[in-house]
Amino acid sequence: MLTTYTADSIKVLKGLEGVRKRPAMYVQGGTGVDGYHQLLTEIIDNAIDEALAGHADTVEVVLNPDGSATVADNGRGIPVGMMKREGRHAIEVIFTELHAGGKFDSDAYKVSGGLHGVGSSVVNALSVFLEAEVKSGGKLHRIRFDRGEVTEPVHVIGKVKPGDTGSKVTFLPDHDIFKEVKAFDYARIRRRLRELAFLTAGVKITLEDRRGAEPKREVFQEKGGVAAFALTLAEGNYLYDKPVLIRGHADDIEVEVGFIHTGAYVQTILTYANMITNRDGGTHLTGFKTAYTRVLNNYAKAKNLIKKGDPAPTGDDFLEGISCVVSVKLGDPQFESQAKVKLLNPEAQSAVQSVVYERLTEFLEENPKVAKAIIEKAVHAAKAREAARKARDLVRRANPIDNDELPGKLADCQSEDPSVSELYIVEGNSAGGSAKGGRERRFQAILPLRGKVLNVEKAQLSKVLKNAEIRAMIAAIGAGLEGTGDDAHFDLESVRYHRIIIMADADVDGSHIRTLLLTFFYNYMRPLIDAGYLYLAQPPLYAVRFGREKDVTYVYDDADLQRLLAENKGRKYELQRFKGLGEMNPEELWATTMNPETRILKKVTVEDALDAKETFEVLMGTEVPPRRRFIEENAHLAQLDV
Repeated sequence: MLTTYTADSIKVLKGLEGVRKRPAMYVQGGTGVDGYHQLLTEIIDNAIDEALAGHADTVEVVLNPDGSATVADNGRGIPVGMMKREGRHAIEVIFTELHAGGKFDSDAYKVSGGLHGVGSSVVNALSVFLEAEVKSGGKLHRIRFDRGEVTEPVHVIGKVKPGDTGSKVTFLPDHDIFKEVKAFDYARIRRRLRELAFLTAGVKITLEDRRGAEPKREVFQEKGGVAAFALTLAEGNYLYDKPVLIRGHADDIEVEVGFIHTGAYVQTILTYANMITNRDGGTHLTGFKTAYTRVLNNYAKAKNLIKKGDPAPTGDDFLEGISCVVSVKLGDPQFESQAKVKLLNPEAQSAVQSVVYERLTEFLEENPKVAKAIIEKAVHAAKAREAARKARDLVRRANPIDNDELPGKLADCQSEDPSVSELYIVEGNSAGGSAKGGRERRFQAILPLRGKVLNVEKAQLSKVLKNAEIRAMIAAIGAGLEGTGDDAHFDLESVRYHRIIIMADADVDGSHIRTLLLTFFYNYMRPLIDAGYLYLAQPPLYAVRFGREKDVTYVYDDADLQRLLAENKGRKYELQRFKGLGEMNPEELWATTMNPETRILKKVTVEDALDAKETFEVLMGTEVPPRRRFIEENAHLAQLDV
């Protein structure tokens, strides 16, 4: 069929029409749950920018009963005056025009997270309504928009006390656009606000949820800043009493670094530029590592803290067990992508390097006990690295990790295309047998594991590498390990399957096995999670058959079971509870858990490293008291099978 392509085919979208037509172009996370929460993040960031500029010390976030959210601050207030060139009030332009805002004026905002001027207008475009109130000049102003259009022009609705200033923005995301999202997630918002409280030391941030029968309110105010943040990441077993705080300015860039060492084996370093999370680090991280390693090397040599015959610590050795937060604030941040995962500014590297080198050198000279503890930890790490290297050599001879030899128990798939290939890591031999019988051989591989794998949170690397189940996973995935010494490397391009699916029983033991495996992947194959390659299978708990019906309804949790029974009240039914994957025959396992057309998979993500780190260390770490508290606080959620 022929179609014409003429001048009449060209469409010009006016105002904010383009945002509503193609929201994924303007919102990180598109129209899913990430994009939905990004709207609130944009408005929160505007309030935080006022605090960064030194004009606000309080930010309030409220989740309202109607599903809307309100963000208020006591900053200067959004400008409401008339713009001569535009012939409109500034507040109207800010909320209706893309690339309009104070972030383009260095006098208005020397430091800001959002530099493109699209945040407020995009939120407005994608909301059922947006209402803004501004206190300025002794008056209270208000303006309202409906789906991006002005429905209530800016006008004065009252008086305020002299000197009382600030802004309040309330908006309701449009569910015609965000069709799959029902509401704001309190826990998710809480994590971000807590993070911001650490990064804006002293600013009072409140979160109130008015959607339930009983309103919930929390206050976040962290005067300790990034040092307190690092301490929270570390969660006990410290090598010294207080976290180290480094602050300074260089080249008009503000540098803040907080860190503390623990007896753990892994490093956790979070990086931020203008309070934006940079998941992949960047120039500020490079500057920190360079200066940090140089200072510690110089100190160790000057004080003769490395004995003759001991291996010299590397940069990774000095970083073992560190919990660290690196934060920079600069005028014109440049990022690798719209997602802002990596900072590119070269001046950030030199600024961090300069400040850290000078201040850390002074700190170590003034605190020799801390310096000695860090260096002794690094020497121990160097010795462990050498032991791990020898263990790797033994492992390679017994069962090569770095070549094409695959574990014998792996039932591989026929496809050699990683983008369509799936690896099911299955608990137990019986479940593995059902999975092998029920799989689609063309693209589904099965790796059965024997029982519970090693808890890597408590084990040294040499022991990790000797564990047969872990060696089998490493060999099957084919990409090596992350964070295991200078000669080790995780190569994401070499991953043999782009869906790695943990399939365990839907019971307490299964949850424990999932946690153990997630701990391993988090510590040693983190790029898999960041790339979106790791998933959790969702096997059903029950099979329900009503009356004489042949069809079976599979139910995945107790709440769904109760709903199903209520919907079919009065009907006779047969109920089967699956105690394990091994109870399912191959056909059932395929139909419920492995068929791409009917299965449920949960993608594993690390939205918040702080939250993930805390959870892993509480559940799997060496400290017993935090785990006891967790059990006591959550025991009421457990169910007893009889």
